[in-house]
Amino acid sequence: MSDEAELYLQRAENELVAAQMLFDISSNPTLQKEQFKLEKDFTFYSTVISHSYYCIFYSAKAILIKEGIKTDAPEVHKKTIIAFEKYLVETGKLNVELLKIYKKIIVRAEELLGIFSKEKGKRGEFTYQKLPQANREPAKESLDNASFFFKNINKVIRK
Repeated sequence: MSDEAELYLQRAENELVAAQMLFDISSNPTLQKEQFKLEKDFTFYSTVISHSYYCIFYSAKAILIKEGIKTDAPEVHKKTIIAFEKYLVETGKLNVELLKIYKKIIVRAEELLGIFSKEKGKRGEFTYQKLPQANREPAKESLDNASFFFKNINKVIRK
């Protein structure tokens, strides 16, 4: 495996671990107070969703790099999902379920974290608006999806 693909996999795993830690901290007010000395209860569920998305994004980048496919700015996220779908799912190298997870988490990130496309397709620019913290259930689902996605991509890459 190329060094670049390995770096993307490591980054994906870091994002997954960060998402898990933040989910655990959000779910445990005692831990927040005793370990982190927070004076009130916090939730970081929207950040869990964000880190889960980036786990999936970097996993996809890793397998694309392994296949010799590079995606770069501008619109690297859009280009990555298109390449992921076209070169991997259509060739049958990966289960279509992974593509569904990737697309679903993008939608969730857009809805819950406020990433909205401005004149999608024309300008490719995104505005970031902060919304109230996302709730626990969507965060848990995003975390589970990221874990499933990462484990499957990792298995394919390391064959």
